[in-house]
Amino acid sequence: MAYHRPVLLNESIQGLDIKPKGVYIDLTFGGGGHARRILEQLGRKGRLLAFDQDPDAKVNLPDDKRLIFIHANFRYLKNFLRYYEIEAVDGVLADLGISSHQIDEPDRGFSFRADATLDMRMNPASGNSAERVLNDYDESDLRMVLKQYGELKNAGRIANCIAEARSEKRIKTTVQLADIIKDLAPRDRQAKFFAKVYQAVRIEVNDEITALKEMLGQTPNCMREGGRLVVITYHSIEDRLVKNFMKSGNVAGKMEKDFYGNLMTPWRLVNRSVIVPGENEILENRRARSAKLRVSERVGEWRV
Repeated sequence: MAYHRPVLLNESIQGLDIKPKGVYIDLTFGGGGHARRILEQLGRKGRLLAFDQDPDAKVNLPDDKRLIFIHANFRYLKNFLRYYEIEAVDGVLADLGISSHQIDEPDRGFSFRADATLDMRMNPASGNSAERVLNDYDESDLRMVLKQYGELKNAGRIANCIAEARSEKRIKTTVQLADIIKDLAPRDRQAKFFAKVYQAVRIEVNDEITALKEMLGQTPNCMREGGRLVVITYHSIEDRLVKNFMKSGNVAGKMEKDFYGNLMTPWRLVNRSVIVPGENEILENRRARSAKLRVSERVGEWRV
């Protein structure tokens, strides 16, 4: 049974421009909503590789021989293409962030709305955890995590508050964390404040930004000319990286030109303006409210 309602489903599938005999990759299988729609448009000879580091995603696998499920982080994209002897693909889809299932499962510790252990690991077998970040990081490192990944202006005060609290008692639950930092939250934006703190810790726990950079950097050399890269983002940090990469071919957004002054990039932007959900989708699925969809197409013989 699917545990996640796919965001911008029609728009993302349209962006892939699926060819019946093509080879496609769903880098964030989750509940399988996007993957099922891709399979519906693939012919008998088409193939779909689906990545997900969360073992819970396996319960949503359809019985389809065209699908290869890979229980791994998408940062290992190139390794698995080599393993399955696939030289190039026709499209790559990534629906970033966490799934509704991960948020709704209290034991995973992703939400501040339920009392749970501070875990936040997308892959429960990985070594890091929210408890370790909050209790074992130096105060200066914790401040950088909150500032860089939560974009919190009072990151220093939050880090100091956490450091003082943990010196008396180890922080182990979401309720403990919320109680420690609640006085630092703006009265009219408390939920947004907590969401930013949790986002920062979650990104650090799962090394999300590094993994995203590594994955993006691999896509040009595994894509056929005319292949599509489709990415859905949910916060400004990851969206900035994706926007830069699709525009310039690198996450820094550095515009490099050849001897003749032509822009050197492996991509052509398919949607010049970012695609966002309509009012009806946002009403039906609150997770969609911050989603942004970007699409680019592989061009020329450019190589990274």
